[in-house]
Amino acid sequence: MAVSLLAHEVSDLCLGKPALRSLALTTTIAEALFALKNSDDNFLSVWNCDHAAKTNNDYKGNCEEEDCDVCECKCVGKVSMVDVVCYLCKDENLLFPSDALKAPVSVLLPEIPGMVVHVEPTSSLLEAIDLILQGAKNLVVPIKTRYSTRRKQHQKLSITSPTIHNGREFCWLTQEDIIRFFLGSIGLFAPLPALSIDTLGIISTEFLTIDYHSPAISELEAISRSLADETSVAVIDSDGILIGELSPFTLACCDDSVAAAITTLSSGDLMAYIDCGGPPEDLVKVVMARLKERGLEAMLQEFTNSSCYSTTSSCQSQSSSSDEESASSTPVSTLHRSGKYSRSMSYSARMVRRAEAIVCHPKSSLVAVMIQAIAHRVNYVWVIEDDCSLVGIVRFYDMLKVFRESLEDTA
Repeated sequence: MAVSLLAHEVSDLCLGKPALRSLALTTTIAEALFALKNSDDNFLSVWNCDHAAKTNNDYKGNCEEEDCDVCECKCVGKVSMVDVVCYLCKDENLLFPSDALKAPVSVLLPEIPGMVVHVEPTSSLLEAIDLILQGAKNLVVPIKTRYSTRRKQHQKLSITSPTIHNGREFCWLTQEDIIRFFLGSIGLFAPLPALSIDTLGIISTEFLTIDYHSPAISELEAISRSLADETSVAVIDSDGILIGELSPFTLACCDDSVAAAITTLSSGDLMAYIDCGGPPEDLVKVVMARLKERGLEAMLQEFTNSSCYSTTSSCQSQSSSSDEESASSTPVSTLHRSGKYSRSMSYSARMVRRAEAIVCHPKSSLVAVMIQAIAHRVNYVWVIEDDCSLVGIVRFYDMLKVFRESLEDTA
């Protein structure tokens, strides 16, 4: 019976999860940008505590030891490349992007309370679900790890580091983690998983859209909101047909030069620009020309510096139908010493997704939509009719409400 799942604690879902990489609340946006470009994570946690105190020679305590109450650390949010890009696209930052990067990372955090919540590892699964349904996007859970001296020495050399307090590191617990956990025991919920999303009434008609031909910058607020809501912005034509999407997940795999593309391109062109093959050369030239026309010389300089294009040469095409071809056609200059690819020219060799939307139909079963979303690492699936007209969206949030009600009924 599904009621047996109620015996599980939050810690059961955290087994094997990596420790959070952290930024201090006082970190500058420029430092956060550098950390994001050199991190395997699309998001970095932001903490309201002084990590430097732990390694300061004048500090006699050690917050990495058990039963230490000197440094009270609290995660207050998370930042991604999308936060930085949206910030750079604001009117007040377009003329002087370098100055904008000097601001503290705290200005990037949304003013929405309760999006990040600390929970104990002994908290019940039901408590975790309730917190998410109340608006929490990420639950911060302490995890026990063996923390070596060698690792501590390495940490001092990095802008980001695992957050240590009372001998514990922390990890995220997300909506995806819980949905994935339920999928592993989906048979316990029968016949619920076989029912259509239409029958369950979980197709939401409240979603963000933008016209294919509209300037991308006109929907900057929608992109920011979709990031906070962990959804996306649907790109549609005048007949309401779904063309694609502007996904924060895809944008998070870009570098900060995509701010110039958002500022100058239409939504349709922006989809092509951020597609996983890398931006077409003709669109790069369009961006540069429009930046010059609008007198955004500082942004043009930043765009030129962060791209692999210059006034004398251009990169080889990085578009490829396979990872092996993409790797072989990528310029050597985009490799870090670690052997990993950078986010050069809004492309990351890490897991990225094309700008085409993930879709289902109203009669799709709940379990089928769950599998779709998890397979593509998104928290939602667009719902369309046979003619590709957009009907709505199904989110993990809506699924969790259904599972929560099912658990309550069987308890």
